[in-house]
Amino acid sequence: MNETRRAILERIADGPVSGPDLAAKFEISRTAVWKHIEGLRDAEFEIESGPDGYELVSADAYTGPAVEYGLEAPFTVEYHDAVASTNELARERAVDGAANVAVLADEQTGGRGRLEREWNSPPGGVWVSIVTRPSIAPVQAPLYTLAAAVATARVAREAGVDARIKWPNDVVIPDGDDGDYRKLAGILTEMEGETDRIEWLVVGIGVNANLDAGDLPEGATSVREEASDVDRRRFVQRLLEEFDRLRKDLERIVPAWRELTLTIGQRVRVDRAAGDVVGEAVDVTDTGALVVETDDERVTVSAGDCEHLRPV
Repeated sequence: MNETRRAILERIADGPVSGPDLAAKFEISRTAVWKHIEGLRDAEFEIESGPDGYELVSADAYTGPAVEYGLEAPFTVEYHDAVASTNELARERAVDGAANVAVLADEQTGGRGRLEREWNSPPGGVWVSIVTRPSIAPVQAPLYTLAAAVATARVAREAGVDARIKWPNDVVIPDGDDGDYRKLAGILTEMEGETDRIEWLVVGIGVNANLDAGDLPEGATSVREEASDVDRRRFVQRLLEEFDRLRKDLERIVPAWRELTLTIGQRVRVDRAAGDVVGEAVDVTDTGALVVETDDERVTVSAGDCEHLRPV
């Protein structure tokens, strides 16, 4: 959002301010003030004009400027009503040199998850991809996936949902005491870099927020189904804020992940290129790899598709 426009918005949020007073405050013409006000209205801020001047009535719209307004994290928000994939757009922005950009959409028409699986992304969900340029080694990149999972689970819990994390990238709702679950959110992390450094990293987060059961695939659930509808603008703000806090202190991520995990202590099967690993998930390493205790040995798995198994 334009800095002058942001400053005008903050000014009129405290009560009505006249056009001449705004013009004098920001050393612009009254016509320029009017254009900024109209620009804010176009971004779906509800602004009233009265005898005492302009006043912000509501900032609850689900738009880029509205999400940026009051956001306590250094992200620019690029909003679209519908896109094929927020991750695809985010990768394009990353290649063009962008950093700290959150690509947000009301709907994805070609969303995908891990292993090129289709990700159903109708209007009402939260579909956002974050462009970052972290100064970390590639081996630490999985921590950003864990950070996104922790941030998503925390914000979902704030909305009244018993959100937990299934390794490596799913936020789920427990369904019984035997490791079963319903999927609430997924995370897809992509990056470009060299052996010793990351050029850019994109973290895509898809949350089934205000969606009906009929709009969800089998085995999935939504915030609406588990609790009630959420203010998606505030949900995205909190998600970005939590993610920003975690990425600033990488040592906090794994302990926070352990507190929310549903996988540790479960019997699992991890499908990986080198062959399946079956055993009890006992821990995650400092770089986010899963430690599995099999019948014969302890195996550390850095990547793979994890399935919770019923106890023997």
